[in-house]
Amino acid sequence: MRPGAAPAIIAAVALALAGCSDDSARPDRTVTATPAPSAVSSSAGSTPASTPRVVGTVASDLQVPWGLGFLPNGDAIVTERDTRRVLRIHGPDHDVQQVAVIGAAAPTGESGLLGVAVSPDFTRDHRLFFYVTTPEDNRIVRATYRHGRLGPLEVLLDGIPNGVIHDGGRLAFGPDGYLYASTGETGDGPLAQDLGSLGGKILRITPDGEPAPGNPFRDSPIWSYGHRNVQGLAFDDRHRLWASEFGQDTFDELNLIEPGHDYGWPQVEGRGGKPGLTDPEVVWDPSVASPSGLAFLDGHLWLGSLRGQRLWRIDVSGERATAPTDFFVGEFGRMRTVAVAPDGRLWVTTSNRDGRGAAAPGDDRILLVDPGSSGSP
Repeated sequence: MRPGAAPAIIAAVALALAGCSDDSARPDRTVTATPAPSAVSSSAGSTPASTPRVVGTVASDLQVPWGLGFLPNGDAIVTERDTRRVLRIHGPDHDVQQVAVIGAAAPTGESGLLGVAVSPDFTRDHRLFFYVTTPEDNRIVRATYRHGRLGPLEVLLDGIPNGVIHDGGRLAFGPDGYLYASTGETGDGPLAQDLGSLGGKILRITPDGEPAPGNPFRDSPIWSYGHRNVQGLAFDDRHRLWASEFGQDTFDELNLIEPGHDYGWPQVEGRGGKPGLTDPEVVWDPSVASPSGLAFLDGHLWLGSLRGQRLWRIDVSGERATAPTDFFVGEFGRMRTVAVAPDGRLWVTTSNRDGRGAAAPGDDRILLVDPGSSGSP
């Protein structure tokens, strides 16, 4: 286990939440979504993408579903942030079964039981990976899952700073077989620039928790830095890593991640154009975004928005991200996690019971979304 910096001191809950881009009170602005200035749409001459549709509800009456991953047999594993429950959604009838409660998790504010990732070798090793907030830190753990039972937790990486806000928490295996994890800076901006801290970073580790070979900083799990709070990670069909990131007051971000790059926080929010810093591909006003989960399908990224209460589709079939388009605006409330199901449709979780939304009957839900035709990128 590689310890990181000591956890940041947790401020009062109400004060900390007031400074978070997730749902801070601000006037709406005229900015919606702006691709990078040099972006040129690659969709000219291709078949336009059709409109996605919500075609069903996979599950209802959940409580802040956060992590979502699919097993080889098509079942899904879901984590609930505040209840600390691990759920399995089984079979064509989407039967919801409780697998375990992870007692090590200590939910407070935005922290708790967060991301989950299924081992790419699950049929052999039966391993699940979780991102868990404890009273001391955030940590990445793994456990075996066999015959409907979750085994003991094994700590792979601890010492990730924790806080009431900005805990990151997304896990994703890359095409290289290594595990990528997003962390937040817990409201302490300078942590994002501190290469001695694991806060405000994207990490890359082996399935055993060691820094992955080829990482840009020697003997470190850090892959990129200068992040405020990344809650979405997705690889496209060219093996590029994309990340969605909460801004503070002005700009939320979609970033194309390169190893060793500095993404600017806290010196820059949005595009700064400063030497040595990497600008985002797309920026949004937080009133229409507060981006969380991210998934890739057929030339497009799909991004769930919390405060924005909508699902964004972004074309990444070319060299740059272009043509951000929003759907379901205000229809289902806060949208957190997006995942591509084995049948090629999207599962999108709502987050209306997280203390910042207005829960409707049946919330929280996992929506089944037909993405429509993605055209011919």
